[in-house]
Amino acid sequence: MKFLVTGAAGFIGFYVSQRLLKLGHHVVGVDNLNDYYPVQLKQDRLAQLTPQPKFQFIQLDIADRQGMADLFQQHKFQRVIHLAAQAGVRYSIENPLVYGESNLMGMLHVLEGCRSQQVEHLVYASSSSVYGMNTSMPFSTEDRVDHPVSLYAATKKSNELMAHSYSHLYQIPTTGLRFFTVYGPWGRPDMAMFLFADAIAKGKPIKVFNQGKMQRDFTYIDDIVEGVLRVQAEIPTANPDWNHSNASGSSAPYKIFNIGNNQPVALMEFISHIEQAMGKEAIKDYLPMQAGDVPATYADIDDLTQAVGFQPLTPVATGVQRFVEWYQSYYKKS
Repeated sequence: MKFLVTGAAGFIGFYVSQRLLKLGHHVVGVDNLNDYYPVQLKQDRLAQLTPQPKFQFIQLDIADRQGMADLFQQHKFQRVIHLAAQAGVRYSIENPLVYGESNLMGMLHVLEGCRSQQVEHLVYASSSSVYGMNTSMPFSTEDRVDHPVSLYAATKKSNELMAHSYSHLYQIPTTGLRFFTVYGPWGRPDMAMFLFADAIAKGKPIKVFNQGKMQRDFTYIDDIVEGVLRVQAEIPTANPDWNHSNASGSSAPYKIFNIGNNQPVALMEFISHIEQAMGKEAIKDYLPMQAGDVPATYADIDDLTQAVGFQPLTPVATGVQRFVEWYQSYYKKS
């Protein structure tokens, strides 16, 4: 089949594109290659995709209305995996307007493209951040998510609402995936995994927020990709018997899933795994909770497991070791 993968030079987009190509699909990868983090890392990811004959890269900003309309008109995609977005909770506090352009207008342009070309299935990235002020654990897709604590989270919840409206109005099958703290080789430099490893390697202090009293459902990249691939193959259908007690479904062809490790890890334990993998102890700077952050994340994935047979398998210690090996090789540090 012919896939569009937006954010193809990004962390998850790179891996998803790679996996689709291995399965024999044609992939058009779109990315604007912005400088939110070093562009060289994005280019080095792309360098592993561009030699492959069934891959085509187009540098394009999803906020470009005409560019996106032309893209869909020209390529007639069968399926779309929309992973491009302005990421980062903290960055959204300092640069809110960027999130409106990329995460809201960009999503609208993707939805319009899917509508105009009658795409079979749109799978798009949401985020565990939509759970906001929820305190019940684990986070379930049946929970209400009406109280985001960052603009980034608000844009991701907005994406889910936008997708539902298009599923309802135009019968476009859409599936939103709430990712939980994705990590692994080729990961983003603004994520905790990278920041901790880099600081330890350089002998600098690591910032430990909320005095270390944090838990995260750290999810290894291979497990995320497996989930994405399985979900894209399961096209949601309208459920005429749907009622409002089922928040993750609809009478429209619309679905929401969590993708998380389903085993939250204490932040201090996570740091300990990094220290062991690097053979060096971290200098810890204990700080209060950051604005827009939450103390814990924990994914309930029962509905995902039931729908596609997905269960993350990678232990955190294994995932951390693989990341550190990549980090030391890529940055030539030890």
